[in-house]
Amino acid sequence: MLDVFHFGIELYADGGRSHDLLRQFLERRCGFSRMKRSLPAWALVVGWTWTAWAAAPVGLVSLHAIHILTNAEASHAWPVSFEGTVTYNRNYEGTLFVEDKGESIYVQTPVELKFAPGDRVLVKGKTHDSYRPEIFADSVTLINHGSLPKPADADFDALIRGQLDCDLVKVRGVVRTADIVVSNVSPVRSSRLQILTSGGIVHVSLDSNDAGALENLLDAEVDVTGVASGRFDGKNQLTGIDLNVSNLEGIHVVKRASISPWSIAPTSMGEILSSYHVDNRSRRVLLHGVITYYKPGSMVVLQNGSQTIRVMTRTDNPLRVGDQADATGFPDLTDGFLTLTDSEVQDSLVEAPVQPIAATWEQLAASGNIFDLVSIEGQVVKQVREATQDVYVVDSGGHLFSARYRHPDATGQGAPPPMKDAPVNSTVRIVGICVPYNSDAFSGPVPFDILLRSFDDVTVVANPSWVSVPHLMDIVGVLILLMLAAATRSWLLDRRHRRETAGLAYIERRRSRILEDINGTRALAEILEQVTELVSFKLQGAPCWCHITDGAQLGNCPPKFATMRLARQEIHGHSGSVLGEILAAFDPLTEARPLEAESLGMAASLAALAIETRKLYSDLRRRSEFDLLTDTHNRFSLDKHLDALIAEARGSAGIFGFIYIDLDEFKQINDFYGHQVGDRYLQEVALRMKRQLRSHDLLARQGGDEFAALVPVVRSRVEVEEIAERLERCFDEPFAIDDYTVQGSASVGIAIYPTDGDTKDALLNTADAAMYREKHTRR
Repeated sequence: MLDVFHFGIELYADGGRSHDLLRQFLERRCGFSRMKRSLPAWALVVGWTWTAWAAAPVGLVSLHAIHILTNAEASHAWPVSFEGTVTYNRNYEGTLFVEDKGESIYVQTPVELKFAPGDRVLVKGKTHDSYRPEIFADSVTLINHGSLPKPADADFDALIRGQLDCDLVKVRGVVRTADIVVSNVSPVRSSRLQILTSGGIVHVSLDSNDAGALENLLDAEVDVTGVASGRFDGKNQLTGIDLNVSNLEGIHVVKRASISPWSIAPTSMGEILSSYHVDNRSRRVLLHGVITYYKPGSMVVLQNGSQTIRVMTRTDNPLRVGDQADATGFPDLTDGFLTLTDSEVQDSLVEAPVQPIAATWEQLAASGNIFDLVSIEGQVVKQVREATQDVYVVDSGGHLFSARYRHPDATGQGAPPPMKDAPVNSTVRIVGICVPYNSDAFSGPVPFDILLRSFDDVTVVANPSWVSVPHLMDIVGVLILLMLAAATRSWLLDRRHRRETAGLAYIERRRSRILEDINGTRALAEILEQVTELVSFKLQGAPCWCHITDGAQLGNCPPKFATMRLARQEIHGHSGSVLGEILAAFDPLTEARPLEAESLGMAASLAALAIETRKLYSDLRRRSEFDLLTDTHNRFSLDKHLDALIAEARGSAGIFGFIYIDLDEFKQINDFYGHQVGDRYLQEVALRMKRQLRSHDLLARQGGDEFAALVPVVRSRVEVEEIAERLERCFDEPFAIDDYTVQGSASVGIAIYPTDGDTKDALLNTADAAMYREKHTRR
């Protein structure tokens, strides 16, 4: 009765606009099957509501009351006011999960509210329909801080069925990937892991950018504690599992990998399949629907009401579009789309044609009609017959899409019939299957193609507008002139249109090539020069160049640009900083055109992407080779340079020196002055030692209080001993750190290649032993 009471309060607050919904609610929840629209039952609920109006808050006041709503009921935006415990909060996305008495829910917050797991909060807002009911919060208020609920042990089967959606769970698996990424909605660096469980892959979103913590996770067996949520396509269909983890404490290593992935024996590229192994225990399913598309030997699309699915099959049996059919196969995800694979299809021969959904470009680009049979109108921009398909490029409301008819196998059938006569600029109605480029509808409009089932799926609604001049023999002279003028104009327009179409295609190819180069190894200067050339092409040859902040000037800058009319666009990074400027020069007598701003804006976006991608690569490379505290090379870099130096010396029969440096009594400095002073001491020590080395020498921190120096250019042991002595003597003067005076010292050992060893390990051992002898002598 308490649920009925709360629901009655909501209906009272809503002005009684949902009498039918109330009747359905009472019939389903309370068993009032004979209530229908009877006045006494309605009066009873309103009476209960009115009696408690002054004492009870308006809205659903518990998670249980919200959980029993269906999506249809939640879509009415019922007010809620309930308490719960925060299990996860990603504040920059407005993402909040709360749990109360074993029931959980997703809350979309309007502002960046910072809550910690375990916080007890009061949530006020309205219900909303989604994969299942969720909350759009108007306010979230902290009550107190408590403890987190105990996570539920979860397996893949329960997660993929959505049984633990929004719950705090613990999952065991093996780490397949571990990467640091930047969020799509905020420049926040976090970690993404893929965990292989006994049932499949689980994706982990970890709110940490600690690269060191991820370093040894590959192939480790871990327990992950986090909030379960789903990956969805544009139809709110579950396409994967995410675990949202607040910090590194949610990742518990059960068993480290027995061997590092970077130390296993390399495999020939032609032999990688020898390590391939799949243990697929997916169960066969049977689906029923109406065939809306069929490509023999490749694919069938089945539609059942608002649900559609792509069925991958090798059958060549005659299947008829519009018939009811059964398909049996195995569920899978292909490029993020729900797919039935390894399938067989049986046609019932019972006709049940599906009516196409009339849609606009905006509706289809929202990914809400994945694999649906749709109808859309637009103007033909271009039509092309290719070897395997016919392509119609169509403009719908200023947006382009492609309608594709794939030719049946030509074996024994000859060439396909001619393309449907759909002249350029004619208005056509396209009917076919909507296939988006990806299933993610949460990052903006998604491009799509329409798969045609036959030539009849293209219908010309209106021909291009043109003027016809009758050929009259009695005014032959005048009509010939008019005919020639019209023909000439038509030819010029067609030629211009073809040029524009070819220009658009060329620009798109150049832009795609630039994007490939940005993600490749081409030099940044070459990429920026390509960007300026692309802008110059779009602006009919106008000179274009760019200035990089604190960098070079690239492109075609005319010598007398100061006398010309300039159009410019700043290059902004994601953080808002100015990375440079793109400029174009024009005749001073011309006026500015919208195309100039559009072209320079496109160029600025490409240039910003190229510059920031290169900066990110440089930063990651430096982090992998340098110790961040002392700005010296790290152990990985030292090993790489030492291996290279040994190879070079072996080839030239040369020598070089290796110096091992161990700081004396460093632990006492940390214990007595604190780790902050200890870190400052390491920085000062590294700076002094760098000053004792030559420009071609290399100083590296091996870890803790141990350093090493490579001396590549020497003629004798004496030179190495002189450098080692300088390194020892640089500790004679005390170090002034903050308000302390620290007296330091170091023990040094040297090794000469190849006298003391011709391998890396031999040199390290010799120098290490010499250092310990000196340290013992000092004591």
